[in-house]
Amino acid sequence: MNASDGAYLVPPGKAELRWLGETSTFFLASGEQTGEAFALVDERARAGESVPLHRHDDVESFYVLEGDVAFFLRGDAGATLGAGGFVHVPRGVVHGFRIASDKARYLILTTPRHGRFYATITVPALPGGAPPSQSVDGAAIQAACAEYGIEFVGPLPDA
Repeated sequence: MNASDGAYLVPPGKAELRWLGETSTFFLASGEQTGEAFALVDERARAGESVPLHRHDDVESFYVLEGDVAFFLRGDAGATLGAGGFVHVPRGVVHGFRIASDKARYLILTTPRHGRFYATITVPALPGGAPPSQSVDGAAIQAACAEYGIEFVGPLPDA
């Protein structure tokens, strides 16, 4: 339900659902919906899913809702956080993460621009929420990284 003043509600299970491989991303708030104030996504991933070390000019924060996630900041050895753990990543700080439990769920609060990057590298769910058979290919992800200023700097340290 959207109002002319920009206020809106997202009932459980009604957010836009997109997929990147086996990671599901629910888009709770986009820049367009928040007057370009922020973007908020709810991700669910399985053990071993990861994002390599990278940096960008967008602020990004993570709040773990379920499971365990190993976060790597500035190339340091990772710190594993469970439910209630929070990580803030300022602009330009090298970071990455890996799911350390069977499954995990976490919120990502970021800039509208970075939210658009997430939308670009994911594909819409099939009716009923199932993942599509195709994913975004590597070349398209590289193009999105170039467009949105994401620089990969290396793999995550070994677990």
